[in-house]
Amino acid sequence: MGKRQIGELQPFELVIAIMLSELAAVPMQDTGIPLRNGIIPIFTLMLLEIIISLLSLKIEGIRKIVCGSPSILIKNGKVIESEMRKQRFTLTDLLEEIRILGYFNISDIEYAILETNGKLSIIPKSNKAPATKEDLNIKDSEIKLPISIILDGVLNTKNLKISGYDMNWLNKILKENKIDKIEDVFIAMFDTKGEFFIQRRSKNEE
Repeated sequence: MGKRQIGELQPFELVIAIMLSELAAVPMQDTGIPLRNGIIPIFTLMLLEIIISLLSLKIEGIRKIVCGSPSILIKNGKVIESEMRKQRFTLTDLLEEIRILGYFNISDIEYAILETNGKLSIIPKSNKAPATKEDLNIKDSEIKLPISIILDGVLNTKNLKISGYDMNWLNKILKENKIDKIEDVFIAMFDTKGEFFIQRRSKNEE
């Protein structure tokens, strides 16, 4: 089922997860039931889940049957009543969801789409969409992956090498910040802007 959270699972995945937990609990609670009686159906369900997931990835028709299709609840600033009734989605639910997403007027929304995992996606009208840096012609600096060099007094030599620096540079930085040894560093890392951040360990924690 991957690394998704419970709220992101498809209905069939959630059902299989619940069934797996029930099947695992039975032989553990009753010592009279052989362990294989629980293991066999567990592996069967796991195999079934993998097969259905692979078929859903490859075949769109099966994906629609198993996962369903997204539903448009708001179109051009108007609520689609028939789709609301079909999805058993009340106006109270809809207004609550759009408020959570930062919108307070239905008229500001071009489309509101109920995804297959139950979450609501909003596409605002063009004049209500938040301005981006591109819209304002603001040049943005390149965003880099943060690289941790020292965490809780432990040096990551691999990350230090990836950053393009060596121990001589690191010792120089420690000296500039009046830090005697690596063990005295709580955190040292390169942030997304490529800038180096270092913080000494608190004295009461040393």
